[in-house]
Parts: sequence; structure tokens; C-alpha cells
Amino acid sequence: MKQLFIAFEGIDGSGKSTQVKLLTEKLIAAGHKVYTTFEPTDSPIGSLIRNIFKGRMTADHKTIAALNVADRLDHLHNEINGILKKKEEGYTIITDRYYFSSYAYHGVHVDIDWVIAANSMSAATLRPDINIFIDVDPEVSMQRLNSTRGTIELYETLDNLKQVRGKFLEAFDKLKDEEKIVTINGNQTVAAIASDVWKELEKL
Repeated sequence: MKQLFIAFEGIDGSGKSTQVKLLTEKLIAAGHKVYTTFEPTDSPIGSLIRNIFKGRMTADHKTIAALNVADRLDHLHNEINGILKKKEEGYTIITDRYYFSSYAYHGVHVDIDWVIAANSMSAATLRPDINIFIDVDPEVSMQRLNSTRGTIELYETLDNLKQVRGKFLEAFDKLKDEEKIVTINGNQTVAAIASDVWKELEKL
């Protein structure tokens, strides 16, 4: 079977994680060997980023952006469970966030072209076969976050998520000739979104 590297993108509360789970189940049923992963990772660098997001530590936005660059490189090159290692082992890989999340989230606070350049080594190493953007209204995502989360993290405000969505669209436009990007309407039901995702994958 064709090995794929699939990246799910979207603002917080877009339903990405649910779609990653559903797609994983469907691909396994279709005979794929699937490895799912996420960013920030659960490595020491990723854990540091998560502590900043949760307010346990503070850091400048430039520092956060740089930490994500380092976390992503380790995510790719880690000798035990890195994406390249899993690809070598024959897995189809699905990641919940990849470099477009950095472009969008950090591009609000740091020059987006700097963020893209800082992640160029990761992009040159491995681009997804498809970037799936679950596009949801920020108001809807905030309702979901408020109903399911005990605490709201650093970037999870309505104003910031509106800006982040805008930066996603800006990054997609900048890189449309280099990347395979599909946008799925995230305001639909979970089943309808999953169906649309599968239709896009069938094209591959």
C-alpha cells in the first residue's frame, strides 16, 4: 500500500484530534500500518512548550517559536520514534499539527516569513503528502473549548484564534505552489468532516 505522510491543521477546537482518530481507524481497516503523532511532542522540548502554554512557565513569543522549530526537528530525526524512523519502518504517518501550525500561531506574534524560514530545514526534510486544514469558525471553536476544557491555554482566546485562522490562510496562499493543501469545512458534523477527509485521501 502507498505510504502516506498526512498532517492535520486547524485552530484549537477545530476537531482535528477526533478526525486523526477516525482516519487512523479507517486506514488500519484498509490495511495500512499507521503511526499517529502530534506537536508539540511529548519529548523534553515539547513538554517545555506545553508548560509555557499552560502558564506554568513564561517565555517570549520568539523563544516559543524557536522552541517549536527545535521540537519539530527532534520529531523528525529522533532515533527511537522520529517520523523519519517510522517512515523507514513502513508506516503511514498522521500528525496532529506540523509546520503550518507554527506559521499560523507564531506568525501572529513574530514575522511570518521568519517563522517559515526558521522551519525550512523541516520542510526540506519532509513535506506532507497532504496538509488537511479543518476550517472552523473561531466562535464555534471557543464554544467547544469552553465546554470541554477546565483551563484555557495561552493562545486560546477568540481574538487570537481569529488572527491565527487568518495566518493559516496567509501561509497557505504563500506556499500553495509548494504544498498539497486541502480545506475541509469544520462546521459540519463529525461524520461529514470524516467523509470529506476520506474523499481527499482517495484522490491520493
